[in-house]
Amino acid sequence: MNEQYLEAVKIIKTAILRSQNRAAKYSNKEMLSLYYAIGGYVSNNSRKGTWGTGAINEISLRLREELPGLRGFSATNIKSMRLFFEAWQPYFQTPTTALENTKSTAMAVDLQHIKVVSIENAPNRLPATDDFSVDTFSEISFTHHIEILNKTTDLDERLFYIRECALNHWSKYALRTRLKEDLYHHQGALANNFAITLPEDKQYMQAIKMFKDEYLLDFINTEELDVSDPQDIDERVLEKEIISNIRNFIQCLGSGFCFVGNQHRIEVDGEEFFADLLFFQRDLKSLVVIELKKGKFKPAYLGQLNFYLSALDEKERKNGENPAIGILLCREANKSVVELAIRDYSKPMGVATYRTGDELPKNYEVLAPLIEEIPKLLNDAEIEGDGSNE
Repeated sequence: MNEQYLEAVKIIKTAILRSQNRAAKYSNKEMLSLYYAIGGYVSNNSRKGTWGTGAINEISLRLREELPGLRGFSATNIKSMRLFFEAWQPYFQTPTTALENTKSTAMAVDLQHIKVVSIENAPNRLPATDDFSVDTFSEISFTHHIEILNKTTDLDERLFYIRECALNHWSKYALRTRLKEDLYHHQGALANNFAITLPEDKQYMQAIKMFKDEYLLDFINTEELDVSDPQDIDERVLEKEIISNIRNFIQCLGSGFCFVGNQHRIEVDGEEFFADLLFFQRDLKSLVVIELKKGKFKPAYLGQLNFYLSALDEKERKNGENPAIGILLCREANKSVVELAIRDYSKPMGVATYRTGDELPKNYEVLAPLIEEIPKLLNDAEIEGDGSNE
């Protein structure tokens, strides 16, 4: 094809992709609007005793009989629509139009016109809603919304996950991982010296957001490693397990991390030194060293990490890259001790802790079987109701 045709293909392709993107956003917005309206209708009738026990199951079954091939309207999903409405209705001002029914009225809601209630008029104070964008709200799927609603209760936390989902285009599996890690409470909580070692505001803010104070390495189970006490896990064993599950570990770290290698060799005047794990962080444009320690944090560990960072900056840092960053990953750490020990070092460093799969909180262990079932329940496949009380 000549260049003129190639240019035409490029232009048409761009137009198609943009149109598809707009169509997908519009379709999702319409779907959320429909589910919100149905949720309100079901809530008004089922919560006030208008409908009897088992009504949702019966309605779901009849809908699928009258609309063969209908998907996404199992009894479980209809209850999820009710949850969706009840969770957000207190915070939205919704213009109501009528979808008249013989016995009652369902709200038809246009998400374009949903506005967050002002702080003064809201039932509860909503400090995080000033920048709550309806466009962002409607960019994530109903499945994502239900995942968030089922695992969080705080409004600020819900808005955080909605924004992060939309911004980072998380799949439902990535969202589940972030919820399980409790990212909301751990992001930005890392004990560090970034404020004095990363003088540029943009890089400092990126670094603060990039690293967490605790990492859940749930792909490592010490019981399977024949380690009676998680505290006894050897650093080399931990490193080996991380390397064997490097994709999972990178997912724990977050987006933009590229694995360079483990036991990375650094030579200084004929002497060899080996950093446990080395990554490159694309957003920060920095090498990131992660040193593993099996026990409790000790201030002496920082001296070794600081040396690695100095050596990497001198020997391996390329033009255009920012200074290397170090993360010390320990079993446990006293944050006050860490902050006192780290503040006088000249290289950017932070100290985080980790947990393994057999250290999940007891309440998570109880809920784990239910959480594992959620993907099945939220699928658009037809799922029969369990006949339980509404």
